[in-house]
This record gives sequence, structure tokens and C-alpha cells, in this order.
Amino acid sequence: MGEFDRRVGRNEALMREVNESIERGRWPGDESVPFKFRCECMSLDCNETVAMTRSEYEHVRGDGRRFALRPGHGARAFETVVETHEGYVIVEKQGEAGEAADDLDPRG
Repeated sequence: MGEFDRRVGRNEALMREVNESIERGRWPGDESVPFKFRCECMSLDCNETVAMTRSEYEHVRGDGRRFALRPGHGARAFETVVETHEGYVIVEKQGEAGEAADDLDPRG
């Protein structure tokens, strides 16, 4: 199951890369205005969004193992919900999925 765990981490890291591009194109600007980021769940087919301000997004990005997801999009076998907010949750990857996500963190 190790390779599957790593793939889960890589999938979510890919969505994080998309959101990093969104953030680069969005700011500077009004940092208090929420912007729609892609859900960073493990499903590459997910097209749902998460509304966050830049500071909220930066809070998630403070840890390479953490991701912002729509509620119900988590995978309990690979991650733990560490915070719940209106419209999104923050999860932390565990085990090999967490290691892969941390290794692929563009800010790491």
C-alpha cells in the first residue's frame, strides 16, 4: 500500500501547485477578499472550490502536509482533519502520503 499512499500525497500536491499558481495571479490586491481555490483532495477529477482569503490560504500553506478540502472530501486512511472552517476543512497527511506531500511542497 506504500505506493498508493505516495500517489495520494502526489495527487494532493498537484492540486496545491494549481492553487499556488492561482495565488500568484491573484495578489497583490485586497487580501481580505475571499478567492476560490481548487479543493486539494486526492481526486484529480474534483472541480469543487474552497473560498479563502490570502491569509487563510497562507495559514494552510504553513505546513507542507496540510491541505484545504471541501468537507467530506477527505480520506481518513491518509489524513486527519485538524481544523474545520465554514466551507472547508484543513487536513494533515499522515504516513507515506504525508512524506510525499511534504517532499513535493514547492515552498519546502
